[in-house]
Amino acid sequence: MKIAIIGSGGAGKSTFARKLGQDLNQKVYHLDALFWKPNWALVPRVEQINVQNDLVKQKDWIIDGNYAATIDIRLHAAETIIFLDYPRVICLYRAIKRTIQYRKQSRPDMGEGCEERFDLTFLKWIWEYPRKKRPETMSKLKQLSGEKQIVILKSPREARRYLEAVSKSGTLPRE
Repeated sequence: MKIAIIGSGGAGKSTFARKLGQDLNQKVYHLDALFWKPNWALVPRVEQINVQNDLVKQKDWIIDGNYAATIDIRLHAAETIIFLDYPRVICLYRAIKRTIQYRKQSRPDMGEGCEERFDLTFLKWIWEYPRKKRPETMSKLKQLSGEKQIVILKSPREARRYLEAVSKSGTLPRE
């Protein structure tokens, strides 16, 4: 299975991916861990493209992350795309909670040497996501809906139910 997980910052993509990977016994790749080097140095776009092109050639994978400049690589290679389409207030709350929880340490799904920090620019990006990024994402998903399984989860409750169904069956539910 080839699964791409996308959504706003703070939606819980990495946690969702980790749980899904455990239930499906599949390798999970967190783009944040691959693309951020110590002290929050972002790898160059050409390296991001090369890394993703290598990842999507594998037989099975779960990849979580947005990275709009390279999202098409994952979306076109995926068999299933899961969009965590949560309200911005939930995403903001989770991002702030994560900042406090991992203060002065790196999250498990983040590159080494990237200590969690309060980032007003990131919080602004989350707030603006529904208006600035979501429409483009929905357009891409609509274009791919004839050839891919598209799963849009609108709340943490829907995500929990989806993961429970995966855990019980050992496979992705068919919509």
